Amino acid sequence: MKYKKAMLLYNGEAGQNDLEKILGACIPVIASEVEELVLIATQKPGHAKEVCKERGEEMDAVFVLGGDGTVHEAVNGIAPLEKRPVLGILPNGTCNDFSRSLNIPQNIKKAAQALMDGDIIHVDAGRVNDSYFLNFWGIGLIAETSNNIDPSQKKMLGKMSYFLSALRTINEVDPFPFKLTYDGKNLEDSAVMILILNGHFIGTNSLPFPNIQNNDGLFDIVVVKNSSLSLFREIISLTRSWPSKEIENSELIYLQASKISVETEKQMDADSDGEIYLQTPAEIVNLKQHLKVISVPLPA
Repeated sequence: MKYKKAMLLYNGEAGQNDLEKILGACIPVIASEVEELVLIATQKPGHAKEVCKERGEEMDAVFVLGGDGTVHEAVNGIAPLEKRPVLGILPNGTCNDFSRSLNIPQNIKKAAQALMDGDIIHVDAGRVNDSYFLNFWGIGLIAETSNNIDPSQKKMLGKMSYFLSALRTINEVDPFPFKLTYDGKNLEDSAVMILILNGHFIGTNSLPFPNIQNNDGLFDIVVVKNSSLSLFREIISLTRSWPSKEIENSELIYLQASKISVETEKQMDADSDGEIYLQTPAEIVNLKQHLKVISVPLPA
C-alpha cells in the first residue's frame, strides 16, 4: 500500500450519470494503493477548502477530482497546515492547467494510474495577503477575460470559451497605472495585464517563458504594456519566446522575484488560479517548495 489514509474530494453536484462513470474509472485504481480511502462529495463553493483545512493533517494524501477551481480551494485548505498531505490532481475541469504542468494525463483513468505510479515532488505555492495560489495570480486582461466568460458558452465550448472571451475583452481593456515592488526594486508604469506565474499553463496554453519553474522559489512576472492583438496572439500561439531572465521593452516586461507588492491607483479585481475574489493592493510571497504534489516524469 502506498498510503495508509487518504481522501478523495469530488463535486457532489455533478450530473449523476457522469459522476458514476468518472468515479468508477478512478476509485478502484486509487483504492488499490490506499489502506483507508475516504470519499467526500463537495456540496457548495468553499467546501473543499473547509474539508482540507479540517481533515488534511490526518491524511497522507488528498486526491482532488475536479477543475482548477476545486484544486485552488484544496490548496487554500492545505497550504496553512503544519502537516501537509500529498496533493494528487485528477483533472476533471475545463482547463486543468496545473495538472498539465505536472504532466498528468487528462483522461481520468490514466490520471489515476499515473498518480499511483508518479513521483512525489515539492512545488512552490504563492501566498497573496491571506490566500494562496498554485498556478498564477493576475490583474487586468486576465481578470476581465475570466469575468467576461459566458457560462453557457463555457459549458458548450470548454477551453475555447477562454480564448473567445480574451478576443472579446482585449480591445476593451485600458492601460492602468501600477507600482510594482519586487525583491526590493521598484517599477512604475502602465499596463493592460500583470501576471505572477508559478505554473506553465493558462487556459490550456503553454506559456512561452522557458525559465518558469514551479520549485525554484521564484515567480515569473509578466507585465503586458499594451493590448496589441498581435502580441496576444504571439503569447498564445508561441510564435515568439522570451528566453532571457529579464526583459523590458515597449510591449512587455519580464522579471523574476520571490516577494512582490502590487499597487494600483484604483482597486482592481484579481484572478487567482481562475477564481475572481481578491483585489489590489496585494502582497505576494513565494513559499518555496511548500507543497507536496504527485508529478509524472517526462519520458527520457
